[in-house]
Amino acid sequence: MAPRTLDFRDHRRELDDNRYVYAVVSRRSRGLSIGINLNPDKVCNFACPYCQVDRRTPGDGRAVDPARLEAELDHLLGLVASGRLWTVAPFSTAAPALRRVNDIAWAGDGEPTTSAAFADSIGIVDRLRRRHGLSSVSLHLLTNATLLHRPTVAAALDRFTEAGGVIWGKLDAGTQACFERVDGTTLPLSRVVSNLALAARRWRLVLQCMFVRWEGVDPTDDEVSAWADRIAEILDAGGRIEQVQVYSVARRPADPRVAPVPASRLEEIAAAARALGVDAVVYPGVA
Repeated sequence: MAPRTLDFRDHRRELDDNRYVYAVVSRRSRGLSIGINLNPDKVCNFACPYCQVDRRTPGDGRAVDPARLEAELDHLLGLVASGRLWTVAPFSTAAPALRRVNDIAWAGDGEPTTSAAFADSIGIVDRLRRRHGLSSVSLHLLTNATLLHRPTVAAALDRFTEAGGVIWGKLDAGTQACFERVDGTTLPLSRVVSNLALAARRWRLVLQCMFVRWEGVDPTDDEVSAWADRIAEILDAGGRIEQVQVYSVARRPADPRVAPVPASRLEEIAAAARALGVDAVVYPGVA
């Protein structure tokens, strides 16, 4: 394996012997993002063709050991609080401009809200963040929004919001056909939109929207218009969207049919969200 260099093109989640806690440089965080992986078994209810998780090799068991999760995060946050983080490999390889810890993010190898440990992990993360004097480090949940309607998940998200957390909910398509192709699922897009509307009314919500060139073709105007219509549905339902993140692939995807969308096209897509009065930011994978 090539020597580890922390930049947004390398999102390997290996860190020492850790099972649950890792760190990557993120385009959208503009610095270091500390990741919480509650899905070491690599089980996900989506099969996105742009995903970099290698599901051809088996993952670890599904059960999460909260004591190990706490120990791993405690060690890493200790390095952050002491200032020693940037002297330790691979963090010492990060460019000076990226040497800032922006957030702790629930992401990893699957959908975080499917884990039975999700609720308990919120308490662990918030407690350790405060113990190390890092309350200014943001909390983000990267989610496909398929389970936000479940009472147990909603109760956990109430706790997450009380701790200052922001939901980053996925909305990659505006039609069922495009949704199934881009996110690799037959679940109804209507459920995702309904759950995002719930999140926008009840919690803090940012939309993360991945666009890809599929078999050489960029998203069409009709697809972009339908996607904007879904955002309008969320707003019309009384929701508030803090930001829309429009981005494309920056690393080698699992499916060779997927390629990055040029920055110029992403800007055109973002304009459709801005026309609805929503802040939209572009994070291109290529120029």
